[in-house]
Amino acid sequence: MNTASRPAAFLDRDGVLNFDDGYIGTRDRIRWTPGVVSAIRTLNEAGYLVFVITNQSGVARGMFSEQDVHDLHDWMRDELQRDGARIDDFRFCPHHADGLVADYAVDCECRKPKPGMLRDLMSAWPVRAQGSFVIGDKPSDVEAAKAAGLPGFLFAGGDLAAFVDDVLRTLERPRE
Repeated sequence: MNTASRPAAFLDRDGVLNFDDGYIGTRDRIRWTPGVVSAIRTLNEAGYLVFVITNQSGVARGMFSEQDVHDLHDWMRDELQRDGARIDDFRFCPHHADGLVADYAVDCECRKPKPGMLRDLMSAWPVRAQGSFVIGDKPSDVEAAKAAGLPGFLFAGGDLAAFVDDVLRTLERPRE
């Protein structure tokens, strides 16, 4: 791993990388967002670390296990890598205060809008905060970004590659 600090793109999973079809715990339910491969490749080529941050309360609700989420993320990473798009790391929050599985029925620091997943990745990797950003599909994603001191961008659907291009152009504009 390169130890020089680099900016990072923190991407929500459901609603950004793939359609949010509710409690996705298996690969047969993944429907990729248009432009996802191109968007991630653009970030890779621009020198960004690419991370996925995702709330997965389906674990706390007993719908699937943590291992199911890890298996799904491994598969997603492999599928995207096959097309030349690299995700450097994943973080997910399996908790929900109203969960049915006692070990996961907690109010934690990793569940967005709290910034725990962002802070964890920023401490585990050589992330440079300047130039880093979050893309999410819910206000809680943008709130987590703000709590971590990063800009957050709300993706409302459509072509993710075009959206990432717009974000990168926004970040390049000189500040007045």
